[in-house]
Amino acid sequence: MAKYEANLVVIGAGSGGLVASLIAAAVKSKVVLIEREKMGGDCLNTGCVPSKALLRSAKIANYMHRAEEFGLESVEVKPVFKKVMQRVQDVIKAIEPHDSVERFTDLGVECVQGEGEIVDPHTVRVGERLITTKSIIISTGARPFVPPITGLDSMSYLTSDNVWDLEDLPKRMVVLGGGPIGCELSQAFSKLGSEVTIVEMMDQLMGREDDDVATHITKKFESEGISVLTQHKAVKFEEREGQNILHCESPQGAVEVPFDQVLVAVGRKPNTDQMDLAKHGIKLRRNGTIETDEYLRTEVPNIFACGDVTGPYQFTHTASHQAWFATVNALFGFAKKFKVDYRVIPWATFTMPEVARVGMSEREAKEQKLDYQVTKYGIDDLDRAIADGEAHGFVKVITPRGKDKILGVTIVGHHAGDLIAEYVLAMKYNLGLNKILGTIHLYPSLAESNKFVAGVWKRENQPHGLLKWVEKFHSWRRG
Repeated sequence: MAKYEANLVVIGAGSGGLVASLIAAAVKSKVVLIEREKMGGDCLNTGCVPSKALLRSAKIANYMHRAEEFGLESVEVKPVFKKVMQRVQDVIKAIEPHDSVERFTDLGVECVQGEGEIVDPHTVRVGERLITTKSIIISTGARPFVPPITGLDSMSYLTSDNVWDLEDLPKRMVVLGGGPIGCELSQAFSKLGSEVTIVEMMDQLMGREDDDVATHITKKFESEGISVLTQHKAVKFEEREGQNILHCESPQGAVEVPFDQVLVAVGRKPNTDQMDLAKHGIKLRRNGTIETDEYLRTEVPNIFACGDVTGPYQFTHTASHQAWFATVNALFGFAKKFKVDYRVIPWATFTMPEVARVGMSEREAKEQKLDYQVTKYGIDDLDRAIADGEAHGFVKVITPRGKDKILGVTIVGHHAGDLIAEYVLAMKYNLGLNKILGTIHLYPSLAESNKFVAGVWKRENQPHGLLKWVEKFHSWRRG
């Protein structure tokens, strides 16, 4: 075309779309942001924000249960579920202005409500309006995947989308899936008073993490009264004599689990199936995500994708990270293109204790047949953790054998999601454990655990030959 209405049209106002629009407006391009439902996408409305608000209430309830540990008179904890859920909505409303139409309009983004349909590589339709554009970014996100299990459709099942509509606390809840969403919501509902059973088809919870991490979390869950059924495959739901029953297959045989409410948390599927992208030559991967190259371009050179709709990571912060590359390449790729950088991607599961990781796990190091070393520090030894009544968990670092280069870190413990930031920075800028050991850390703080694990690594890699000569030297100096 000789002339375009916009430099960039962004379809989807989740974390990826919001950041892409913000960057485009900041460099004075004309950008149109299209959203069919709510600004902020899953993260604000049904994901990160409400789940963390719910977990906070659950954590407060947990501390109240533990009052005697802290020298306080024990109290009867009576969570008022409707008030808890109202607080969740209040938190969403408090954060909404950050992602609002008003804010983004003030920043120079034209926000359009409606379904964005790609007509051709340079035209997007919203209702009756046709918007011509130089480039397009697809950031339509993902939604909960609901497996085709017999009888599930007849149940009033919950997902991470509609669980926030609950008004009454389920007495007995079955959670399908032991990944991050399943684990977080299982523990939250348990601490608020539900009898929770997690059903996981694989042989451990948190399948992406190492065995010692999964074991630690499983023991914690079971100590709190959560029933953890790993290696259990859900095969059928039925209502029998007025009671909901889940039928599972397990190594021990058939298992029946009675329940009042079921939460499906077995994964997420990209929002691509209603976009008819194939007619434009845009390819999808087998899992339904949009196939993009290292510059986040689709097969159509001026159409890009970022966030959950393309993967490979389904994290809010990764969508924001990708948005920078997609936007800069869309607007300035004719002069210089930037390859998206996945070298250092952190993530966390906000259970109690939290599980945070960046880089390689021990399992991955084994699979790659690396000559690696594992260094571990138990947080039960940390002064601040003891003082806080949170003396549990560990910091685990993977390095090449005998070298301080950090290949990966997993932290299980109180505020692990915050503690991991030091390792994200270190890995980003190639700082090793010696640099962390040589850095002053506040006392008493949880962050000292990062320094102490570096100290463990140093002790395990002492130059024993040199130390023998130093010992002889000191002996000689004493005469």
